[in-house]
Amino acid sequence: MDLAGNSFHNQIPQEIGGLRRLETLDLSNNSISGEIPSNLSACSKLIFVDMTTNQLTGEIPAWLGLLSNLKVLGFFNNSLRGNIPPSLGNLSSLERLGLTYNALSGIIPESFGRLRNLSFFTIFGNAISGTVPVPMFNLSNIRIFDIGANKIEGTLHSDLEINMPHVEFFSVGDNQISGQIPLSISNAPNLDVLEFYDNMLDGNVPSLEKLDKLFRLELGGNHLGHGREGDLNFLCTLVNNTKLGFLSITENNFGGEFPKCISNFSTTLQALSMSWNNILGKIPDEIGNLINLELLDLAQNQLLGPIPFDIGRLWKLNIFYAHSNYLFGTIPHSIGNLTELTELVLYFNNLQGSIPLGLGNCKNLILLDLSHNNLSGPIPPEILGLSSLSILLSLSSNSLTGELPVEVEKLKNLGQLDVSHNRLSGLLPNNLGSCVSLVELYLEGNLFEGPIPPYLSSLRGLEALDASNNNLSGGIPEFLVRFGTLKYLNLSFNNFEGVIPSEGVFKNTSAIFVEGNNKLCGGIPELHLSRCNSKASSKTSIKLKITIIVVISGVTLVFSILLIIWFRKKKEQKPTTTHVENSLLQLSYQSILRAADGFSPQNLVGLGSFGSVYKGILEANGAVIAVK
Repeated sequence: MDLAGNSFHNQIPQEIGGLRRLETLDLSNNSISGEIPSNLSACSKLIFVDMTTNQLTGEIPAWLGLLSNLKVLGFFNNSLRGNIPPSLGNLSSLERLGLTYNALSGIIPESFGRLRNLSFFTIFGNAISGTVPVPMFNLSNIRIFDIGANKIEGTLHSDLEINMPHVEFFSVGDNQISGQIPLSISNAPNLDVLEFYDNMLDGNVPSLEKLDKLFRLELGGNHLGHGREGDLNFLCTLVNNTKLGFLSITENNFGGEFPKCISNFSTTLQALSMSWNNILGKIPDEIGNLINLELLDLAQNQLLGPIPFDIGRLWKLNIFYAHSNYLFGTIPHSIGNLTELTELVLYFNNLQGSIPLGLGNCKNLILLDLSHNNLSGPIPPEILGLSSLSILLSLSSNSLTGELPVEVEKLKNLGQLDVSHNRLSGLLPNNLGSCVSLVELYLEGNLFEGPIPPYLSSLRGLEALDASNNNLSGGIPEFLVRFGTLKYLNLSFNNFEGVIPSEGVFKNTSAIFVEGNNKLCGGIPELHLSRCNSKASSKTSIKLKITIIVVISGVTLVFSILLIIWFRKKKEQKPTTTHVENSLLQLSYQSILRAADGFSPQNLVGLGSFGSVYKGILEANGAVIAVK
């Protein structure tokens, strides 16, 4: 009965036990829940049972060991718990047992060593402990043996006999196994995948010369090697392998020179990971022969010398890690040929010279870290023009100069930008506010000046902003109060002035740092800043007060001068006025008529409610009179 790949849910009905002649039951890839029904034990003719990828719970029933005809039993990718029943060791016809991705515990039953027909055994991704029964290493029909990602312990010995001539997939990775890799593993000529990663193995790796079909070798995360020359000799036994695609020896104790024989590996090699060891010497120029490499990880070693120019031949390379070594010289401009590159990490080396402009050709970069080197010169606009950068751009702790290019506006998808501890100068560009995806922004330890641009108010997702140790000035922007996600703000040792806000991130003394800005005032008491007084509350009020004082002083001065002049004139004119007043009393009508030119319209100076007013000039003394 094949019911695979439907949308069945709920529990398996008990009535299924009535199908006494049932041989095949395939319920895989559904949404069936509940426990395995006990009535299924009545189906004694079952050969094939597959309940893979459902939502089964409970334990694996011991009565399954009574189904003597079973050849295939699959329960992987469910939520089964408890122990693996030893009764399954009675299924002498069993060929495939899949229990991967459950919540099983306990041990591998000793009885499993009797499953002589077993070819497929996977318990990956459970919580099984104990040791592997030694007889299981002699199940000669095994093709797939995967006990990875459990809590299995025990010690392997170099002289342990592994008699699995047909095994293709052998994995004991991600357990707690100690000891050495058995020499006999090389007697499995059909091996395609060999995984010992993330255990506690030590000692030497045996020759793998006979494993000419090996595609994947994972030895990372152990204590292999002795930190000396000769540790890596086993790698040279793989040069005749024409199928090797993935090789990882990361996080071990391998020492000695970087083996040049690696450049003679098959061009089928896609991933080479040798990081976190004690490997010495230079990266061989011939590494460029591995033209199908997609991942090259040489980080955390003691490598010296330059990055080979021929690295530019690895045009399929996606990831190149060589950080935390002693590499020197310039970054070869040929690296611009790596147009498929997504991650380039070269921090903590002694690389010099300028950042190659050719990196601007790497349009797929999502992560670029060149920090902690001796790079100099300006930041190439071509780098900041890589809109693909989304995870990290770090150029910190170099000797870069010049301004931050305006092309920074193209980094709209970038999460973290770090240009700290360089010699960058000038104003912060307004279009830095276009980097709306920024979560962390580090600008500290440069020579930036001027105010924080108001356009940075669009960076509402910032969690960390460090602009300390620059020459920034002006007030602390009020918009920072509205950054609800901001958890770290360092503006210390600049020239900021004015009132520091008291809301938002500024309420948290463990999140904000403003020391070294002597003109700041206010804020919460815990910052111990001076109080803002009326004279210093704001630059605007100071300017306004100065303006008012100057205007009042000026008006007062002008008024005083005019008053003095008026008094002087009045004093000088007083006798004349008296004389004229006395003389006017003696004027005849004819004298007045002549003085006003016969009351000519040209002499009319005003019209009032009591008559017209004319201007006149007396003939006798030239005095000016007004006649109504």
